[in-house]
Amino acid sequence: MLGLMQQQNLLISSLIDFAEKHHGDVEIVSRRVEGDIHRTTWGGIAQRSRQVAHALDQMGLGFGDRVATLAWNGYRHLELYFGVSGTGRVLHTINPRLHPDQVVWIANHAEDQVLCFDMSFLPLVKQVHSRCTTLRQYVALCDADQLPTDTGIPGLVSYEAWIQGQSTQYTWPEFDENTASSLCYTSGTTGNPKGALYSHRSTILHAYAAALPDVMCISARDAILPVVPMFHVNAWGIPYSAAMVGAKLVFPGAALDGKSVYELIENEGVTFAAGVPTVWQMLLTHMKPGNLKFSTLQRTVIGGSACPPAMITAFREEYNVDVLHAWGMTELSPLGTLCTLKNKHLKLPEAEQMKIRLKQGRAIFGIDMKIVNDEGQEQVHDGKAYGDLLVKGPWVVREYFKQEGGDPLQQGWFPTGDVATIDADGYMQITDRSKDVIKSGGEWISSIDIENIAVAHPSVAMAACIGIKHPKWDERPIVVVVKKPEASVSREELLKFYEGKTAKWQIPDDVVFVEAIPIGATGKMLKTKLREQLADYVLPSA
Repeated sequence: MLGLMQQQNLLISSLIDFAEKHHGDVEIVSRRVEGDIHRTTWGGIAQRSRQVAHALDQMGLGFGDRVATLAWNGYRHLELYFGVSGTGRVLHTINPRLHPDQVVWIANHAEDQVLCFDMSFLPLVKQVHSRCTTLRQYVALCDADQLPTDTGIPGLVSYEAWIQGQSTQYTWPEFDENTASSLCYTSGTTGNPKGALYSHRSTILHAYAAALPDVMCISARDAILPVVPMFHVNAWGIPYSAAMVGAKLVFPGAALDGKSVYELIENEGVTFAAGVPTVWQMLLTHMKPGNLKFSTLQRTVIGGSACPPAMITAFREEYNVDVLHAWGMTELSPLGTLCTLKNKHLKLPEAEQMKIRLKQGRAIFGIDMKIVNDEGQEQVHDGKAYGDLLVKGPWVVREYFKQEGGDPLQQGWFPTGDVATIDADGYMQITDRSKDVIKSGGEWISSIDIENIAVAHPSVAMAACIGIKHPKWDERPIVVVVKKPEASVSREELLKFYEGKTAKWQIPDDVVFVEAIPIGATGKMLKTKLREQLADYVLPSA
């Protein structure tokens, strides 16, 4: 027997319709690439997203055709989020930090038809457009009078000219909720980047989950600053969740330095922010010398890579901001876990609570996860046993776009490439990437733990731990360190700093000081490149 409920497809167009109808006067604030602050509302975004829909229809784009973006977080990018997907086309957000050759490969593999780009990426577009074989329309996200005349890019139009004169009335089409909505390529796999193709259904379910109280706790009372880029896994789904609840959005554009981010938070009454640790480190570095404080910020979600304990402590103790540790990946749309305390933890001493906060958190409803050993046997959830982390759920990829890489699943479970523990309360903790884990004398050493201890030293700005081959122990850890400006710390001082903080055999064998650690397009440390740079390094004890 079937239920007697109305059947309605879960479509992204319903989000912008809802935001307009019930929260039409709520502000959307953007720092534009031109440097000024632009203000609109959910009602304005809805009208202009319908103009985008008309512009795409006039081009004769087919259902499912891909529309690419190379853009920062801003109101025009938000209009494309709804205007493209709402018509049944696929929004393809390209990471502009990738190498031009990768941008070309991705655009051709996706068979993009249109490319919309911020003017700061004009040099990149000039570099790649002649090699992008499927693109037939280039749209610069700017006013008509800001468009250069000598770009050499055929058929280039300004965004405002592109949608100008289009009707603000549009009837969104109805179609199957499993229809593709957006495409995001991940560089976290071997070989060429692989495309995660999200559906309307998966996106709506993820938006519901992200807004839950034990996840991002997003509501109409929030002013949200998504520092995480809209070209990186749809800004962790925040634009969709914000539309779902009618929250104010504050977009930083290209200005991600500490001063600019702090000014936006204070001027716009931001209550909730989300981003990777490197951005928050710049923010804290800006605030400390002037003894600056937050007047409205209540909480921040930090993900993308492990958050150093010192950062969580600084936010909580010095600025009274709750830090929510998160974990996910492109293949998970991206949220998998988020770390909030349970009722029984609230009376624990702060030090005990901190041990929990450092974990990546509990699974969100919709995500199931387990850890398995090398033989595929499931490991006990006791917080000690570790294994390869596998996940499944309605917003987890089944396969990559165009079946790149074949079938990635293991008996229905997606292998994340992370090594983790899960405790009896369901809290998961990443101990390493499977490719980064250090095996010394048959025992595993967590590179993340080694890095966190180093970063807690007052003279250390950044640290990366890698394994170096050893004749006796197979591998031994070393820590590669970038010092803070004008700071001083010796190899011996830093190694002594580890004493009492980890087992003696886990203390690194050496410290290597460098000017910079290579950072990838999504803000993560590139340990593969670091290993290449240190290819000739030999351990002192080897």
